[in-house]
Amino acid sequence: MKKIVVLISGRGSNFVAIEETALREAWSRTIGAQIVAVISNRPEAKGLLLAKEYGIDAVAVDHKAFDSREAFEEKLAQVIESYEPDLIVLAGFMRILTEGFVSRFTGKILNIHPAILPSFKGLDTHQRAIDAGVRVHGTTVHYVTADLDGGPIIAQAVVPVLPSDDAHTLADRVLGYEHQIYARAVKACVTGAVSYENGRAVMDNETARYLTLLGKA
Repeated sequence: MKKIVVLISGRGSNFVAIEETALREAWSRTIGAQIVAVISNRPEAKGLLLAKEYGIDAVAVDHKAFDSREAFEEKLAQVIESYEPDLIVLAGFMRILTEGFVSRFTGKILNIHPAILPSFKGLDTHQRAIDAGVRVHGTTVHYVTADLDGGPIIAQAVVPVLPSDDAHTLADRVLGYEHQIYARAVKACVTGAVSYENGRAVMDNETARYLTLLGKA
């Protein structure tokens, strides 16, 4: 059984979307994969309660309880490693991971970013897209590397930016496609349809089409 560990900091909406897809498509039976743990750096995170409702291990590793980033990450890594995961999924995990942590799990960590990378790395992506006057915006699933929001791209969803949009309406439109594309990307990675090789995300044409969503307004 391929084991997936999810890291969150808040409500865990992307975690829920992935788990609901896994249940609907019976991943444990059809592709031999399941989420085995949800870990949060915030003990009060709503996503931990949701994980328990699904019968998934819910673990808090409070970053505030540690004197340094390195000490927190060492504990976090130990907890993750105890589950022997094949894939680590960042789903609203609001901590920037150090190069040392990332290198410990090279090719195993996924993140979703609310923009069409490599454009609009960092924060406030929806407002920045509007301010830039772009006609399309979206979301990107990528492997995590030491380069913030710069790892190899696995999947992307694209939506139109409308003249009436503000940051909230655009964010809501993107979020619906985040939930779809992230589940697809996780499935592709655990089945081996996508692999991390020599710093690249490797896949065939059929998988690339599956991992590209063109959204509607």
